[in-house]
Amino acid sequence: MPKPKEKGVRKGMTPIADLVENVKQGQIQAIARAMSLVENEAPVARDIMDRLYTRTGRAYRIGITGPPGAGKSTLTAQLTRRFRQQGKTVGIVAVDPTSPFTGGAVLGDRIRMAEFATDPGVFIRSMASRGSMGGLARRTQEVADILDAAGKDVIIFETVGVGQTELDIAEAADTTIVVLVPESGDAIQAMKAGLMEIADIFVVNKADREGADRIKMELELMLQLRPDGEGKGWKPPIYLTVASRGEGVDALLTEIERHYQFLHKNGLLEARRRKRLIHKVQEMVTERLKEKFWTRDRRQKLEKRLPDLIENKISPYALADELVE
Repeated sequence: MPKPKEKGVRKGMTPIADLVENVKQGQIQAIARAMSLVENEAPVARDIMDRLYTRTGRAYRIGITGPPGAGKSTLTAQLTRRFRQQGKTVGIVAVDPTSPFTGGAVLGDRIRMAEFATDPGVFIRSMASRGSMGGLARRTQEVADILDAAGKDVIIFETVGVGQTELDIAEAADTTIVVLVPESGDAIQAMKAGLMEIADIFVVNKADREGADRIKMELELMLQLRPDGEGKGWKPPIYLTVASRGEGVDALLTEIERHYQFLHKNGLLEARRRKRLIHKVQEMVTERLKEKFWTRDRRQKLEKRLPDLIENKISPYALADELVE
């Protein structure tokens, strides 16, 4: 293969068109550059995503979530190794709930996935949630779409799930895996109205510790009360793993593939992706309307009416109606 072109613009192409073409060819620098532009909400980001869209929708998306310290990064690395052995390319989006510069969880992710640093078939991107309450960073979906357009076969989202707000992962992924540890008993009670309802597969990692069988039994009891949201008869299985030693990972991979076949056979894969696209368009419309609505005049009017709001002479609801009308 010819050496990838790293600098300059192809004859007759704009810089953005050149960047997009390089992303489609899977060039690492172009992928990273496109992600940075999108994550920083650069003016050209919309044009980039618009041009890449026709190449998306091919990758299988797996979400891995659970409380801190559950071994999600180690499990992600083990799954990635097996996907590579199958000849599949992998994109990993590791979402840090704080900042990618703190030296916290993301640094740990990098260390545990260091073996893939020189593997051209694996691309790892760390993102900060930047205050997002849904468990994923604001532009995670776009970053995944870039990896999809670049030809990755599998995209893995890894994020910390610490409560009922961590639900975006289920919308972003085709298969959602919730990872727990034997010490997660109390956490299960807190999560049962949140993560408990979004899991397609449960994993009790670090199963060589005391209490693994007990938490598996607790999960089984709680799953008996869980409604079948999609009405197609999928009961989330529970797997015991010791990811640090690779134990139970092959069985988990087989279950992921079984879940994919289940979704495909019952038309649920298409339904999930359709729902994802509808939500994306709705989200974009909201963004566009918000941008257009808050003109300088309307901001000034809000400031002018603020004293009346503070003095309870007008309610926020009435003021909002006034601004809209």
